[in-house]
Amino acid sequence: MTDSLSVNKNRIQARLQALAAIGKNAEGGIDRSFGSAADLAARAHVIAVLKNEIGAAVSIDPAANIWAGVNEHSPLPPIAVGSHHDTVLNGGMYDGALGVILAIEVLQVVKETNYPLRHPAAMVSFTAEEPNPFNLSTLGSRLATGKLDPDKLLQIEDTVHHISLADALAKAGGSITNLTAARLQPGQLSAFIECHIEQGKRLDSREIPLAVVSHITGIYRETVHVCGEANHAGTTLMNDRHDALLTTSEFCLAFEKVLKAVNRDDVVGTIGQMELFPNSVNIIPGEASLTMEIRTPDQAVLSAILADLAKCVEEIETARGVSIQRSVLLNQDSVALDDTIMAAMVREIELMAEPCVTLASMAGHDATHLASITRSGMLFVRSINGKSHCPEENSRLQDIEKAGNVLLNTILRLDKELDAE
Repeated sequence: MTDSLSVNKNRIQARLQALAAIGKNAEGGIDRSFGSAADLAARAHVIAVLKNEIGAAVSIDPAANIWAGVNEHSPLPPIAVGSHHDTVLNGGMYDGALGVILAIEVLQVVKETNYPLRHPAAMVSFTAEEPNPFNLSTLGSRLATGKLDPDKLLQIEDTVHHISLADALAKAGGSITNLTAARLQPGQLSAFIECHIEQGKRLDSREIPLAVVSHITGIYRETVHVCGEANHAGTTLMNDRHDALLTTSEFCLAFEKVLKAVNRDDVVGTIGQMELFPNSVNIIPGEASLTMEIRTPDQAVLSAILADLAKCVEEIETARGVSIQRSVLLNQDSVALDDTIMAAMVREIELMAEPCVTLASMAGHDATHLASITRSGMLFVRSINGKSHCPEENSRLQDIEKAGNVLLNTILRLDKELDAE
């Protein structure tokens, strides 16, 4: 058993609103990408809250990740919670920020109550989780887990604003010449938990407030190049054409059909980029290129999808007299999250008499990378109408309060269970 504690929902709401005001644009969204003035202002705000309102010890590692802790006298490795404070352009107020604000709340409750933790409690706000002008998403968590080679980052710059990554990190309190010191070693953390909005409709459609995350999806990407035949748009008869665009359209519909036939909530696919050649009003397209992405936590399902798609490609090539060339860009395995953390969160949700479900995350997160060096877990909060990465992103305060209580009491439970003598 744990001695149950509770978070302060009014304090959480006030802090969410205060952070959301930083980077607010005229459309009502938030622009807080890494390296921006709003990013720096948000960092200063988070640090000020930690120092002035909680009295937590704060440090900035060379990757500019913000760390804070309480009960740091303990010799045991910390149990850490957190997420990221940056946003996509015109983003919402909950993606990442919710996990940071709840992590701050956890530290404050532990400190206010003088709860006798065995482990230190730590929070972290990771650098540059979202896509940014440096094309380096999950930068902070990848550096913290040794997933990036620091030497390959020295010459990277934001070509739009002409700012080097070195300068951006320095302004945020990091150091590009000392990035190896940001790396966490296995055993340096006892556990890591990230609370995050779901960013989908699965919870909202079932009227369930929370979910324990079992896996973080694998991501598979290909480039597909269709080679047809360019010819005169007026003089080439319909039966004589080898139209690359119409072939591509047929491929796209076959792709959709194969994915829908799987009929699983943890399988999605997207064709998000396309180019035509020569892309002229009076020329039949001779070539077309596209990017294709499939997300699923199940490698066997992915293999079956690719096999079915290959059969469709053969049929399309034969019927249209074209060539379809495919090459793999990315085949990133799914990540299974920690069973002990999952069980602890399930128990806390059950004690609240709430329905308990497990879901796979269909988006990547900092918790993905932390799983390579420690026990890693995630808790999802219902997203209203599944909206995310937009100003309409929203979650109910009562759901957020429940998530905060599950997160807080999961840490208390893990504090007793982990690293037992």
